[in-house]
Amino acid sequence: MQVERHGAVPISIETLGLGVAAAGAKLPARKVDPAASGEPVTRLGYAQQHLFTEQLAHLLGAGMTLDEALAVLVRRLKHPRLQSLSQALHRALVDGRSLSQALRDFPRIFSPLYVNLVSAGEASGALPVILQRLVAHLAAIKSLRDRVQQALLYPAVLVVAGFGLIVTFMTVMVPRLTTFFKGTGQPLPPATRLLVTVNEGIIQYGLLAVPAGLVIFAGYRMFTKRPEGRLIWDAMLWRLPLYGRIMRYRFYAQFARTLGTLMENGVTMLRGLELLEEISGNAFVAARTKEARKAVIDGATLSTALAGQALLPELFIDMLAVGEQTGKFSNTMHMIAAVYERELDKQIQIVSTLIPPLVMIVIAAVVGLVVYGIMSAVFGLTQNLRVQVR
Repeated sequence: MQVERHGAVPISIETLGLGVAAAGAKLPARKVDPAASGEPVTRLGYAQQHLFTEQLAHLLGAGMTLDEALAVLVRRLKHPRLQSLSQALHRALVDGRSLSQALRDFPRIFSPLYVNLVSAGEASGALPVILQRLVAHLAAIKSLRDRVQQALLYPAVLVVAGFGLIVTFMTVMVPRLTTFFKGTGQPLPPATRLLVTVNEGIIQYGLLAVPAGLVIFAGYRMFTKRPEGRLIWDAMLWRLPLYGRIMRYRFYAQFARTLGTLMENGVTMLRGLELLEEISGNAFVAARTKEARKAVIDGATLSTALAGQALLPELFIDMLAVGEQTGKFSNTMHMIAAVYERELDKQIQIVSTLIPPLVMIVIAAVVGLVVYGIMSAVFGLTQNLRVQVR
């Protein structure tokens, strides 16, 4: 590279140093050191990973070699982490390693699924095509994740805002009014007494909320750190009414989309199921998928193995069985993914429509109770004053 930049022509090549015994000796491959390429690369955003994959796929599709494409990305990409990543991968190729081997040095950036697809592309000689499919897969998964996050964000903001409003109302406004009512010496109505009791409880035990929360959080971490505890917790999340339903439909779509992408790119079904275990993010799902993989190893079809785990709905299993019988497995999996992505959108719409009114009803009920307690005390005080005047 340096010789070409200076416009020179090499006429002889000699090996220097004592580490190589002969000119034809093969240098040992060394692992990529991300810190040696400028800014250390530990994480990349989903958008940055998508951009890197898309740019690399375009360059390879245009006819460049992998070495040339990575060198171009070092110059073209302006983001420091993407530049550092491209330099590290380019250095690994110069050292004699394959792209998939170099990607394994960045496990927090490239998932096992990503690395295995690249490895399959290198083995089949269709790396540009597989990278293009990876780009489409990453875009589909990102869209799926964004829709779920958007569906849960608005209700979460409403819940936090409503809780903050109630706490502020009970700790700032109510104490002033209850102090005034107590000072009158008049008997308080039941609703006002309840309000006073709640307010006193908040004042007396409110400071314990922080340490209690820390204890609960520590207990949660200790419980979920154990494999049995994580399995129980994830199984509970899987069965939750609203949140769990969205997570299930998201898993159905991602399971079908990912397995279909793996199979059409030459990854075996058993390896595909193993990768789905690793990226599931849910111990309950991973355990059920592992049992299904064992059943496939024993000779069962995938549809039969999954049906025995009660992990997927009957419609999913039926469509999967049809794909196995017709021999169009990958196409069927993508069709299943499209079906459950539409169902996911429906569930998101239901949650987005249902939760905000429920939160508003709870807030209105609490505020209404407070107002009723205050107004009933005011009316009682007014009535007593009238009696005393007469």
